Amino acid sequence: MEFRQSIKNQTGFSITFATHLLSKKFQNSNVVFSPLSMHVILSLLAAGSEGRTLDQLLAFLKAGTTNDLNSLYSQLVPLIFPGGSPRGGPRLLFANGVWVEKTLSLKPSFKNIVDTVYKASCNQVDFRSKKAVDQVASEINLWTKKQTNGLIKKLVSVKEIDKFTMLIIANVVYFKGAWNQKFDRSDTKDSDFHLLDGRKVRVPFMTSKKKQFVRQHIGFKVLGLPYSRGQDKRQFTMYFFLPDAKDGLQSLIRRIDSTNDFFYRHIPHKKVEVGKFLIPKFKITFDFEASQMLKELGLVLPFENLPFKDGDGFPEMVDSSLGKKLYVSSIHHKSFLEMNEYGTEAAAVSRKKMELLSSRYMPKKVDFVADHPFLFVIREDVTGVLLFMGQVINPSIG
Repeated sequence: MEFRQSIKNQTGFSITFATHLLSKKFQNSNVVFSPLSMHVILSLLAAGSEGRTLDQLLAFLKAGTTNDLNSLYSQLVPLIFPGGSPRGGPRLLFANGVWVEKTLSLKPSFKNIVDTVYKASCNQVDFRSKKAVDQVASEINLWTKKQTNGLIKKLVSVKEIDKFTMLIIANVVYFKGAWNQKFDRSDTKDSDFHLLDGRKVRVPFMTSKKKQFVRQHIGFKVLGLPYSRGQDKRQFTMYFFLPDAKDGLQSLIRRIDSTNDFFYRHIPHKKVEVGKFLIPKFKITFDFEASQMLKELGLVLPFENLPFKDGDGFPEMVDSSLGKKLYVSSIHHKSFLEMNEYGTEAAAVSRKKMELLSSRYMPKKVDFVADHPFLFVIREDVTGVLLFMGQVINPSIG
């Protein structure tokens, strides 16, 4: 599959998952998550599955084959995650970790994919001994803390690991970028933010008189705040999708879900003079278990604690007949994002545990006042990959 098409498919998955997440259980909460991290975890699942389980994962991920997914990340990781090379620009980290019960070993074909495509560290650990479980949990949490620069300190608890745990796979996406045009902190002032229930809260708003990337559409506006670039071609931007109506966020989310290439079609490309310009500072910590939501979206087979039919399940993961009895007991996702006058710092961790068994005319000056709930996206503009998505319902929380 062509690289551009794979990115579009990954974006399609991101929108499907995000709109379900934001319009169902968490529509009244501040949210941040990494659709890229979720996509990686499910792609790794696909690499170890067969039969109907594989077919369902590929359909959900909008991919033709596991080779399409492997090819996507073989090309994407070197493009936007430069590792330790001194390219400047935002600091971006992509890391995967695999912890497998010491009595098992990964199948050579699966381990090759884990090593070469997803650049994961593989660890043999003791999930069976109660004495060893504390050490395993500590090891995984220390890895998480290190990879997220201390933003996320705990991924697993001792209570979540038991004698049925066979495999834990984790993915981390970490991002820290400075604005191309930093805000003057002395201009930040408190103002009213309108909540969905009609109440108001006082929060700090950043402002600027400089030209901004703003585009106006019927019913909403879009602001793009670029991050400072390094020496390569990568360009990261945080986009704010602001409904005109104070209570218009859910309507905007439904519109995003029903429009092909929504982000590509609506992002701004030109700077314009702004009139009143206010963006709230905010900090979000978000944690959710994703398996039930994935089931609601039709991804059911990986989570079934039932005997798989021959050829189904995850027989390609571990070099044992037990691979046919593996199922995904949970997928946890933890995220953090802080936005202020200097830029953005964000991190997300996904972990799966496997157990046995159109535009209008733009006036000369445009107001962009984000004083009510809005959607945001952090995107790498050259590839089009969505790194983080979320919504701000109440910036005073967090």
